[in-house]
Amino acid sequence: MEEAVDIEVGPISLEARLAMPDMDNPVVVRAAEVCREAGLATLRFNFRGVGKSGGIHDQGESEQEDVHGALALLGKALGPATPLGVIGYSFGAWVGSRVACAHDRVAGLVAIAPPLSFYDFGFLTECPKTLLLLAGSRDPYCPRAEFEALAAPLPRAEARLIEGADHFFFGKLYPLGEAVAAWAHGFSEPSPGQAGRDRGAG
Repeated sequence: MEEAVDIEVGPISLEARLAMPDMDNPVVVRAAEVCREAGLATLRFNFRGVGKSGGIHDQGESEQEDVHGALALLGKALGPATPLGVIGYSFGAWVGSRVACAHDRVAGLVAIAPPLSFYDFGFLTECPKTLLLLAGSRDPYCPRAEFEALAAPLPRAEARLIEGADHFFFGKLYPLGEAVAAWAHGFSEPSPGQAGRDRGAG
C-alpha cells in the first residue's frame, strides 16, 4: 500500500511517497523494504530537480532543506516523541548525514556508498548520532582505504564493507539488505521507557 504526498519546501514542492516506496534505484528500494519489514515507518523522496520535484539541483546546499522538510513531515505523522532515522545513498548519504548529525529528532543514520572521492565527510567526526557506514569493496567512488580512514576515529560508527560490491551493489543487494536490516531491527527496538513507540526512517 502506498500514499503519495507533497512536501512543501519554500517555493517548491517535493514528490514523495509514504510506505512501500518503489523508487527505481534498487539500493533505495531494498533499504526501504528491510526497514518496513523491521516495523519502521518509511518515507522516501526525490531531491529538488529530480522526477516530479520542483526546483533545481543545488550541489547539496538547498537539498538540505529537502531533508528537513521530509523529516518534518514524517515527524508530524508519527508524533513529537518518535525518534527518526535517516538513510542516504551516494549523494544522499552526504546530504542526509549533514542534516541528521545536527537534527534533534534524528537518533541514527545510515550512509550507503558515501562518495568520498567527491564530497568531504569530515564533519562526521563531530556527529553525535549512532552511524552505520556501508560501502562495497569495489566502489571506485568510495575507496577502501579512504572508507576505513573515515570510520576509524568515529566511536559511534559501525563500518561494513560488502565484498565484491561496486557503487551500485549489482548482484549484492541481498548482503546490503542484511546490513541495513540489522541496523533497522536495532533502531526499532525501544529503549527502556519507550515500549510500544513507533519509529521512522526517511
